[in-house]
Amino acid sequence: MLLVIDVGNSHTVIGLYDGDKLLHDWRVRTVVNHTIDEYGMLIMSLYETVNVNSKTVRDIIISCVVPTMLNVLEPLCRKYFKIKPLIVGPGIKTGMPIHYDNPKEVGADRIVNAVAAFEKYKDHLIIVDFGTATTFDYISKNGEYMGGCIAPGMTISTEALFERASKLPRVELSKPSKLIARDTVSSMQAGIMWGYAGLVDGIVNRIKKEINCNPTVIATGGLAQIIAAETETIDKVEEMLTLEGLRIIYSRNR
Repeated sequence: MLLVIDVGNSHTVIGLYDGDKLLHDWRVRTVVNHTIDEYGMLIMSLYETVNVNSKTVRDIIISCVVPTMLNVLEPLCRKYFKIKPLIVGPGIKTGMPIHYDNPKEVGADRIVNAVAAFEKYKDHLIIVDFGTATTFDYISKNGEYMGGCIAPGMTISTEALFERASKLPRVELSKPSKLIARDTVSSMQAGIMWGYAGLVDGIVNRIKKEINCNPTVIATGGLAQIIAAETETIDKVEEMLTLEGLRIIYSRNR
């Protein structure tokens, strides 16, 4: 079996593949000060919940946007799985040309998403990834990564509002019943939810205007389902896009 690990700034998503079939997936918090053994025991406990033996893992691939986490995950893989993991980074075969001034600057997760989306749709695409940051990436019809833009994530914006405005509470990210709200919590939820939907539609429409075509728009990431329904531009939601991209890149390198 193949273990795939996507480390983000806020969450780490773990998947277990048997061939091209995703058997199990988990989402845990990214904690940079956890030790090798703490993460090792966490992964082992996840395995126990689905009655999987770690010895069935034959290889591991990791994408990571938190460099210090690699100092934990690489020795973890060697200690608990006796495997040297494949790390998504410079020199790895993705099968996708990267048209970026400095390709090393592109987050591994953005490339992994692009590979998975193009493999499935075989057309020009805009990928919107709702994570700690919200990224917008354009993939050409020929399967080239052309670049994109980065906006503050929804959770970051919400936390900043709570931290910097003394009378505003921390609120749950959920859709209120109406835009013109009559209490503080609902007012904040309305502004965050529909304000962010407007941000997504605004950026996507500007990208479409800049490239002068109408690509399919794919949403992924932890908050994709929440926002996608409120936008006018998102066509598809692919929650497991990053895990699938890791599986594909693994198959092109091993």
